[in-house]
Amino acid sequence: MQSINSNEEETLRVRKLEITDKSKGFIELLQQLTICDSVSDNDFQERFQELSAYGDNHVICVIEDDSSRKIIATGSVFIEKKFIRNCGKVGHIEDVVVDSSARGKQLGKKIVGFLMDHACSMGCYKVILDCSVENRAFYEKCGFKEKEVKMVKYFI
Repeated sequence: MQSINSNEEETLRVRKLEITDKSKGFIELLQQLTICDSVSDNDFQERFQELSAYGDNHVICVIEDDSSRKIIATGSVFIEKKFIRNCGKVGHIEDVVVDSSARGKQLGKKIVGFLMDHACSMGCYKVILDCSVENRAFYEKCGFKEKEVKMVKYFI
């Protein structure tokens, strides 16, 4: 039994998003998180190139199930450069989702850990995120603390 878990651990590794991940269900996975219309191949390629130009200041990571060749988890972090805190940096974690068929395998923790490690390696003094009340306990297990009040104004 131990070798099965370690084998699964090796195949379910976190990596950066690749251009070919659209065909592996990346957009469909995001649709499990929020409103996400279908994206044409051309639009995906344009947005991928645009985000790639930010280099390590905007990273989208995924976990691919090697047996099904499907993307089963994702998340992103972008680095905000500030004047405060001695021209410090803040990491913003966004769009964390694990496929409904793959939940309970600690994949969300792997994604969030990868994103936090990246922000730390980029010199961020903190990492922040917004989440639903239902997801509060998950993020607390990842080391986050509730702080202050979230405000939002939608334009669409």
